[in-house]
Amino acid sequence: MPKVKTNSSAKKRFRVTANGKIMHQKSFKRHILTKKSKKRKRNMRMMGEVAKSHVDFVKRLLRLK
Repeated sequence: MPKVKTNSSAKKRFRVTANGKIMHQKSFKRHILTKKSKKRKRNMRMMGEVAKSHVDFVKRLLRLK
């Protein structure tokens, strides 16, 4: 029986915390930054938690489920 591979793009995009939460990098921080406020850009530096509706799908990509 062959091994099931982890999705390569998913393992680069998501991190699993010690508590089992799945975190992702916030979007909209790549370009067109001049019109965005410092506060908004600062908050985009932090990792965001994956929504509950997407957790099962992401876990399947990462082979955690």
